[in-house]
Amino acid sequence: MLESVEVGLVVLDLDFRVQAWNSFMENHSGITASKIRNRVLFELFPDIPEAWLTRKVDAVALLNTRAFTSWEQRPYLFQFRNTRPITGTEDYMYQNLTISPLTGSNGQVEKVCLMVYDVTDIATSKRPLERANEQLAKLSMTDRLTGLLNRGTWENLVDAEFERFRRYGQATCLVMFDIDFFKKVNDNHGHLAGDEVIKLTAETARSNLRQSDSIGRYGGEEFGIILPETDAEGARVICERIRESIEQSVVHTSIAPIRCTISAGVSQLTDKPKNHMKWMQQADEALYTAKKGGRNRVVVFES
Repeated sequence: MLESVEVGLVVLDLDFRVQAWNSFMENHSGITASKIRNRVLFELFPDIPEAWLTRKVDAVALLNTRAFTSWEQRPYLFQFRNTRPITGTEDYMYQNLTISPLTGSNGQVEKVCLMVYDVTDIATSKRPLERANEQLAKLSMTDRLTGLLNRGTWENLVDAEFERFRRYGQATCLVMFDIDFFKKVNDNHGHLAGDEVIKLTAETARSNLRQSDSIGRYGGEEFGIILPETDAEGARVICERIRESIEQSVVHTSIAPIRCTISAGVSQLTDKPKNHMKWMQQADEALYTAKKGGRNRVVVFES
C-alpha cells in the first residue's frame, strides 16, 4: 500500500539520511530507493531550503508533534516537474507537506516521515482567482490612465512619510507639479490628445525618479512626488531634471505634435506643519508661486 499510494513518503533519520523512499518519490525524482538510501537528502536535492527544513524537523523531533505546510506558504519542497495533462500550464508540482515524528522503543523521536501531497489541481484552480484579486487590489491603488498611484493611496503615503519624519527626523521633501496651460491642450487638440500628454508626463517623471520615491496622480493634470531622505536642494535638482525632460518631450498626434512644460513646488518638511495636509499645502503654495512667476520652473517653499 505504501508503494502504490499517490503520496510521496520519505523517512529520514535526524541527520537527514534517507531511510525510506516510496514509488511516488522514485517516479517523480527519477532516483530509485536503492540509490538514495542512507544518502543525505540535501546532497541530492540542493534546491531544498536546508535551513527551513532543518528548523521544521528539529521542532517536530523536540516537541514530538506533526508539522504541516501548505502550497500557499511554500509552493513545493521537491522541485518535481508537473506531469498532469489537465494542469499542464504549471511548470512544477504544487505540494502540501506533513512532517511526522517516528519514535523508537525508548519513546524518543529517532526519525521523521515526510508526506508529500500533489495538490497541483487545487493550486491551479485557485491561482487565477488569486491573480484576479491581486489585480483588483492593484487597480484600487493606481490611476487607470497613467498607472501611477491614485490620489487616495498617494495621500496615505504622504501621511506615513510625515509620521516617519516625526519619529526619525530625516530630511524629506514633497513635490506638487502640474502641466502648464493644459486646458489649451484639450481645447485645441481634444481630450484624447490631452490624455496622451498626461501619460507622457507621468512616464517621463517616473523614469527620472529613484526606486524609493513615490509618485501619484493627484487629479487632472496635477501630480505629487514624495522624495524621502532628500533635502530641498536635492529635490530641486530632481525636479529640474524632470522639468527639462518633459520640456524636451513631444507627443505626436494626428493633428500636430504637442510640446508641454510643467511647474513644480517643493517643500522640505520641518517641525512647523502640524499634519501632512499642511505639508501638502506648503508644496501647493510653492507651485502657485512657480505658476505666478511665469511657469516652466521649480520653486522651493520658503517658510
